[in-house]
Amino acid sequence: MSLERLLETVRALDGVLELAPTEGGPFPEIAWGDHFFYYAPDGEVPTREQPHTTVVTKDYPDDTLCDLDPPGRWRLNVHVGAATFTALTGEDPGDEPGAWDWTATDVVLPHPVYRAQGWVSIVCPSPDGPAADLVRRAHDDARRRAERREG
Repeated sequence: MSLERLLETVRALDGVLELAPTEGGPFPEIAWGDHFFYYAPDGEVPTREQPHTTVVTKDYPDDTLCDLDPPGRWRLNVHVGAATFTALTGEDPGDEPGAWDWTATDVVLPHPVYRAQGWVSIVCPSPDGPAADLVRRAHDDARRRAERREG
């Protein structure tokens, strides 16, 4: 799956809000070129909710295991919760990670930094893999949380 195709898939979800920091905007340079997706039908970034999906296009200082700096490499990150995390990875999110090839493409991996919060990652996912379904489910979960908060 190309980065653009994945972004189109996420952007098409009902009530999605995308933050895509660029040069000259209010966000730090490290975030330029990345994408952060929220369920926010009012168009406002939720104050008490993290994004449900992110796309990073480079290594961060505390997140280098996936080797995202070479051209053409990027990583989809999706909040899936503890049960789905375990079903996808075979590990408990609170445990130390097993032996993973963090640079592998099109493989569901525990998120190298946010695994304990129930996040998984896929470096350069394929079109026929689980990426789009995971994003849709994360978006639906975020919508349900928002609806519960609104009462």
